[in-house]
Amino acid sequence: MAVLAVKDLCKTFGAGTARSNRVLDHISFDVRGKTFVSIVGPSGSGKSTLLNIISGVEPHTSGDLQLTSDQGKPARLGYVFQDARLLPWRTVRQNMLYVQDRDDEEARRRVDKYLDMVGLGKHGDFFPGQLSGGMQQRVGIARAFAVEPDLLIMDEPFSHLDAITARELRAQLQDIWARTKKTVVFVTHDVVEAVELSDRIIVLQPGGRIFEEITVELPHPRRQSDPAVATLQAEVLARLENMKALTPQVAAAT
Repeated sequence: MAVLAVKDLCKTFGAGTARSNRVLDHISFDVRGKTFVSIVGPSGSGKSTLLNIISGVEPHTSGDLQLTSDQGKPARLGYVFQDARLLPWRTVRQNMLYVQDRDDEEARRRVDKYLDMVGLGKHGDFFPGQLSGGMQQRVGIARAFAVEPDLLIMDEPFSHLDAITARELRAQLQDIWARTKKTVVFVTHDVVEAVELSDRIIVLQPGGRIFEEITVELPHPRRQSDPAVATLQAEVLARLENMKALTPQVAAAT
């Protein structure tokens, strides 16, 4: 598990130029322990930029970000992308082993364990082209869990899937998360996903500020068809609509 501490984080592209664009504006939040945190917001609110900074792909302009394991050591990261990004000339198992520190018996057991968890234990020798899009994304999820990360980062992993497949994978993700106790930061534009999966929802508004944080206290596992889940989804959507109405006023005040 991981400890992520973000304080007054800012990111400005083209700082000091006429085309300066601040995409994150004094973001502060903490994530620690076995928790699933979703970051929700419209396009242009800085969701993907924030993930890139957390993962070390993008530097921040100012503020502070500390990411460690809960033992205080450097945190190990796992990443699930919007698409599976599998190497087409490698089998499923070879794709999984490619991100392991070594190809030994322990690594192979770990790979097979997580392939079983996503229901693909019999597909290790298949090539990506022999799998459906949903199956490929299951491999991507299994691959990220198989590195046994302290922090798992997920960037809209179901956005390219049909609604039925996405629903199945959300259910499967809840099961794996309950069994592995990982710290997860999940970016989505889909309120259904955020409510169904999360302990906390951080809502970003255009301009890269936190509009509010929402605590989700519904028990797991959750299903979209559950009345309590549907009710909370409606409440979160109403808050987003309120944010949209207030955004011009916020922009005018800055």
